[in-house]
Amino acid sequence: MKEKGKEKTRDKEPTYLISAVASKYNIHPQTLRLYEREGLLVPSRSKGGTRYYTEEDLTKLEFILNLSREMGVNLAGIEIIYNMKLKMEKMQEEFGKFLEELKKEFFTGKENLFEQKKQTALVKFSPSTVALFKNEKT
Repeated sequence: MKEKGKEKTRDKEPTYLISAVASKYNIHPQTLRLYEREGLLVPSRSKGGTRYYTEEDLTKLEFILNLSREMGVNLAGIEIIYNMKLKMEKMQEEFGKFLEELKKEFFTGKENLFEQKKQTALVKFSPSTVALFKNEKT
């Protein structure tokens, strides 16, 4: 039996209608439309114009709601924070790749020395999540 408001797309990724999302997060559908107008959320649409929200959209919505409800951040601030979060995650990923290349180039066969140098480095790096917000998983 299908969950109310939950639809399936061709690629089998579950999607949700605006009414189901609004109900689940206790917000008005107009709030979701506002987030879309402001460019914070971009749900996919059917040929008829029906909005479909993916799990990724719901994760982003939870991030948005946490910032606005729990921290009192306005929409412009949310956009800035979200973009900074994406840039930081990308930089962290690129730095991790750089370290791997460095390790291959200079420490092949000396992995223990590499790990030792990493631990005693002036600037420490750990490939952990930049920042966790309420209900966010690593």
